[in-house]
Amino acid sequence: MSDQPLDGAVALVTGASSGIGEATARRLVRAGASVALVARRGDHLDRIAGDLTTLGGHAIAVAADLTEPGLAYQAVEDTHDRLGRLDILVNSASIMVLDTALHSTIEDWDRMISLNVSALLHITHAAVPYLIDAAATSTRRVADLVNVGSLAGRVVRPAGSVYNLTKFGLHGFSESLRQELLSEDVRVSVIAPGVVDEAVCDLAHQPRERMEALRPHDIADTVAYIVTRERRVAISEISVRAGGQTW
Repeated sequence: MSDQPLDGAVALVTGASSGIGEATARRLVRAGASVALVARRGDHLDRIAGDLTTLGGHAIAVAADLTEPGLAYQAVEDTHDRLGRLDILVNSASIMVLDTALHSTIEDWDRMISLNVSALLHITHAAVPYLIDAAATSTRRVADLVNVGSLAGRVVRPAGSVYNLTKFGLHGFSESLRQELLSEDVRVSVIAPGVVDEAVCDLAHQPRERMEALRPHDIADTVAYIVTRERRVAISEISVRAGGQTW
């Protein structure tokens, strides 16, 4: 495999202004992909795109609130218009607010559902036709859709009821989509990280466990591993735990 196995491919990464999304965008550029950085914070995206361009990569900033369906569709259209195709979608935009039902606000629950579920659905629905076309026309003869989920989509703990709801839903949605898109040569994968040291985590009253947390680049490396496999290999799910994580 060459040093740039994604040469000629185009990826769209959501949540790309920080954390796992930013690390993933940087990792895919190093693998040779052109990347559309999508998030709400346009100033952060411009800075990251500038960094990547300076390093010899190709990245564009696409500021969009994906909780709005029209803006999600426009983000995909902008990516296709400016970069010419769409081979890889990485859904990493997410927020986690942990607290008990007694102490949570309905606004926090709505925030998680809007970003973790609705935004993912909007961008995925917009991107699927382009991914199918890319699989049919690229030299790789395959396209990839990677959803960054969580071990909270497999393991339930107190104070995470609505976050669990969003991540269990993501896992179920992804598996159904995987089966639907098999015949179109679009691979659908889920990454289930454990404890990650990044900004999407708002622990409220919850104490941090004493362990060395994963870093965003650990998950980015996992994304890159998935999307650079030969087309005969489809990795449907990977769990990535911190070394000291017990659950």
